[in-house]
Amino acid sequence: MAPYGAAAQETFPVNGVQDERRITYVFLNATLHADYRTVTDSGMLVISDGRVQYAGPAKAVPRGAVRINLAGRHIYPSFIDLSSGYGLPEPEKPQLPRRREPQFLSGKRGPFSWNEALRPEAHAAESFAVDTAAAEKLRAAGFGAVMTHHRDGIARGTAAFVTLGEGHPQEEVVSGRMAACYSFNKGTSTQNYPGSQMGCIALLRQAYLDGEWYAASKQKEFNRSLEAWQAQRHLPKWFEAADKLSVLRAAAVAREFGERYIIRGGGDGYQRSHEIAAAGLSLIIPVNFPEPWDLSDPDDALHISLRDLMHWEQAPSNAASLSGAGVEIGFTADGLKEPGNFLEKVRVAISRGLSEEDALRAMTATPAGLAGMEAHVGSLKSGMMANFLVTSGPLFDKETVILDNWVRGRRYPVHRAPGTDLRGTYRLVIGDKPPFHLEIKGTPAKPKGFTGPDSATADVTIAFETGRYLLRFELGDSLHQGAYRLAGNLQNDSTGAMRGQAIMPGGEITGWYSEFVKPFAQEPDTSEGGQQETGPLSYPLGAYGFREFPKPVDVLFRNATVWTGEAEGVLQGADVLVRNGRIAGLGDSLAAGPGTEVVDASGLHLTAGIVDEHSHIAVSGPVNECTQAVTAEVRIGDVVDCDDIHIYRQLAGGVTASHLLHGSCNPVGGQSQLIKMRWGLAPEEMKFRRWPGYIKFALGENVKQSNWGDHQRTRFPQTRMGVERVYMDAFTRAKEYTRNWNKWNAGGRERRGMKRPRRDLELEALGEIIDGKRFITCHSYRQSEINMLMHVADSFGFTVQTFTHILEGYKVADKMKAHGAGGSTFSDWWAYKFEVYEAIPYNGALMHDAGVTVAFNSDDPEMARRLNQEAAKAVRYGGISEADAWNFVTLNPAKLLQVDNRVGSIKTGKDADIVLWTGNPLSVYSKVVQTYVDGVLYYDEKRDRQERAFIAEERARLIDKMLSAGKDGNTRNAEPEKIIIKHCMDEEEAYD
Repeated sequence: MAPYGAAAQETFPVNGVQDERRITYVFLNATLHADYRTVTDSGMLVISDGRVQYAGPAKAVPRGAVRINLAGRHIYPSFIDLSSGYGLPEPEKPQLPRRREPQFLSGKRGPFSWNEALRPEAHAAESFAVDTAAAEKLRAAGFGAVMTHHRDGIARGTAAFVTLGEGHPQEEVVSGRMAACYSFNKGTSTQNYPGSQMGCIALLRQAYLDGEWYAASKQKEFNRSLEAWQAQRHLPKWFEAADKLSVLRAAAVAREFGERYIIRGGGDGYQRSHEIAAAGLSLIIPVNFPEPWDLSDPDDALHISLRDLMHWEQAPSNAASLSGAGVEIGFTADGLKEPGNFLEKVRVAISRGLSEEDALRAMTATPAGLAGMEAHVGSLKSGMMANFLVTSGPLFDKETVILDNWVRGRRYPVHRAPGTDLRGTYRLVIGDKPPFHLEIKGTPAKPKGFTGPDSATADVTIAFETGRYLLRFELGDSLHQGAYRLAGNLQNDSTGAMRGQAIMPGGEITGWYSEFVKPFAQEPDTSEGGQQETGPLSYPLGAYGFREFPKPVDVLFRNATVWTGEAEGVLQGADVLVRNGRIAGLGDSLAAGPGTEVVDASGLHLTAGIVDEHSHIAVSGPVNECTQAVTAEVRIGDVVDCDDIHIYRQLAGGVTASHLLHGSCNPVGGQSQLIKMRWGLAPEEMKFRRWPGYIKFALGENVKQSNWGDHQRTRFPQTRMGVERVYMDAFTRAKEYTRNWNKWNAGGRERRGMKRPRRDLELEALGEIIDGKRFITCHSYRQSEINMLMHVADSFGFTVQTFTHILEGYKVADKMKAHGAGGSTFSDWWAYKFEVYEAIPYNGALMHDAGVTVAFNSDDPEMARRLNQEAAKAVRYGGISEADAWNFVTLNPAKLLQVDNRVGSIKTGKDADIVLWTGNPLSVYSKVVQTYVDGVLYYDEKRDRQERAFIAEERARLIDKMLSAGKDGNTRNAEPEKIIIKHCMDEEEAYD
């Protein structure tokens, strides 16, 4: 056949005589799958010049066409992969010294973005080269075209859509600007910023705003990156997200800027399929299902969490779950060790509930449509590219193989398959040797044999070439030692009997023949994805997750000892009524009403839920964006981790709300997020609704980098007085920023002569502080610095809402009271670093006595489970009353967070965040019986006991299943699973 490139490269000179022949091929008698739902038995496909001319029922064959009889075969559109780096160089990260000074700005030469992670000017088509070895592997897996892009950075530039032929790049590139690509991974950038996922999100959001600003008006600077950014706004948007929560985070960015991303997700989307569907997302999903662990050593099983065991079992159901929820899905081979395993993995997904129609659509029509290439690929219609597969049978049958992959009308053989099913048992006679036993198994297209003098002792390779069968095997016994090479032809099409010549181990040539003995018996299918039942899906996946979400109930608690947290104090034998998620009544002998559940709380103590003012749980990735002195643009709310087991554990300790803070490595950290402990719900559903925004500030050793090492001496500030200058400068810039925007928004004469201000997320957050729309919680120790920040705040006309840690608060309590600041402190932590040497356990009581609103916080996931006992220490150290001490962990932190109208005490109209205790909540012997959030029972001691039994049973079942699945040797080593315990500055590795 003439190369398709003869027409595609019209601008190229010809060395020699040009071959302009155009051959028409007609494929007859195959089962034709023109698209994922259109099937024609004994169909006809006509192609010419690399394009489909006709696809449908048989009709007259065009004159002069080459006829190819494909009786018994199937034709399908070739697959399309939208997640590939095919034909592009691998990104190389420079080798840098382990200890080096921070890099604040890009080192890239030219007028490009200030940050190396933003590379919108990169274009895949400009560095694309045909990779024949990689293309061959992808074609063998069934792919005819891919979207390829530079997988490096947060903004990655444009992707190219290319076919997988072996022509010149000019022939294979279909679209050089197919999509603009993004991720939350900064890639090979050597800059420190961003150093967290929330930093990546903030940088991406700022880039969107900068692109709009750059395009809106003429600016002083020339920025090639921003020009490229804006030039790509009309293109489809492709986004790489590593896991289910990153998928939802990408969707949030898309909503904010009016985008619709094609998202390449992880293999765990099934865990949040309904939220993904509700976001209206299209997802490209991998099929690199996790291999089983080697658990032959019983101790190794202890290293694997229940969540990981469950994911191993559930992952193959990912496609079925997402598709069933209404999510448009496509498949990718990305992540597979070998692309050739792709079709096998898709078959596993089908065995887990995905329909064959949806599977074929996910490999053809869906990716074509998402890429805007549906007029070229994804189906077989007149005028479309001749990208198609010829298979030995129905695509998703286990024994079917791909015989040919035609790309742009050019045939690329994949498997040479015989026309007869050879499988069965034979009597093999070679020359004058005693008869051999020959058994042929495998698949019709890929047979494999076993032979020997008496029983199956040697492997036989079987190939089909130029109309002949080639068999080869090697025996090791003394009588028959050596290699035997046989070539022959079928003697009987129905039985597979053959005859031909053999070359003996010594080189002698002799005749051979095989006699049919008995047919092949198919063995039972015990492969992965067979008929085995899978366990229930829980939210979140793993220990203590809900198989069914709890629902709000109306409850009447009778005869409890109620710690109101209000002026009523502690009430004996009182009733509390919960209706529609709120406290509807408090008193004696309340009426339950129809449908209300009655709980006998006799002997139990009922309190409001604990509010932890300072926590670092439930955050994906680092809680610090340590890279710059001011990072007000980053938001903890962007990276809430709803799967964190500490949420459940703290519910078991009576915590119903937690204030998730940025760390303390810079003077101005990131925006914080208050959550309700709605265990099992998605991140957005955990956020405290209608809550004023807060931000984390920090003082002291951490921000001036006291213990960061000699290589950390370039980031300002390096002294405590430098910290003050950071604040004064930042707020001065923010004040000017706000003034400019106010003038711009006023319009008219105020705007005359102005250039449109650039929207700056960092200064916007700081401006909100000055305007009283955002509030500070500040990491603090030394009295001098506490005074300094209050002076800064007074200078700009705002109040520091909360000093957290505040271990020298007892020295400046009067000034804090006058300023209006509260204190969220530890009960009795001290002397763990130099600036804490003057801390005393009476700190909380002394601040309280001075009229400061005082809370006790955790800053530690383990301490948060026992904040009731931390509150009790206020009674021991300072003689605080029990009622006031209890308010240190309930009503007072709610006041500091300005949600005391909603939570923190038992009062009619407040949210039903309620905890039942076995005794006095300040007692070390008291335990939580039940914890309600918004009237929903999220922790129950009885369910907890049941769950422990379920966890043991489920682990045992999954381990047994994994041991069985690992018998074929495809396992991975089990290693202890690390968890990260996060505090203000350090991240402590532990094992769960």
